Amino acid sequence: MKPTVEYSRNISELLRNWQSMPLDAGTPDPSVAEKLDSVMLERLFGSAVIVNKTAARLCVAGLWLLYDHLEECHAIAQSIETPDGSYWHAIMHRREGDFFNSKYWYRRVRELEIFPSLLHEAKSVMPERFPMQRWDPFLFVDCCEEAVQKNNNFVVSCQKIQQVEWQLLFDQCYQKATAD
Repeated sequence: MKPTVEYSRNISELLRNWQSMPLDAGTPDPSVAEKLDSVMLERLFGSAVIVNKTAARLCVAGLWLLYDHLEECHAIAQSIETPDGSYWHAIMHRREGDFFNSKYWYRRVRELEIFPSLLHEAKSVMPERFPMQRWDPFLFVDCCEEAVQKNNNFVVSCQKIQQVEWQLLFDQCYQKATAD
């Protein structure tokens, strides 16, 4: 899935170098630590005007998560008590294998604007698993848990949905951050 917004040069560079996000915790990529550790939001966002620093910080959490730095993502997401913050928090716990805790944070999200698009993608990738009319993040947690624990044949499908989930949430946070 392609981004729906035009990112700053620094964020575009981080996304261009990214390869693939595993369903599990993965291995933190040290090459991004220097770019994201104690980053000044203004530097990361370049010429884009930041109008919502909370949403901008959530973009940083998402970038940490993308490169498998779960602890750094967790520190940011846990400190932001918004539906978007809870959603990043839920994804992070799902990836670390704490599926129960992930569902707790999804309950705090309730409903997001990205859910219809996410459901559409899930139906196209795994129609037998997502026949419903509304996105069910709990079902997706269960699918990821099954894929990770049983190493079954739909790991790749869950990864595709997870990537779309990440992209939609990141785009939403970026747009809120920049009023784009």
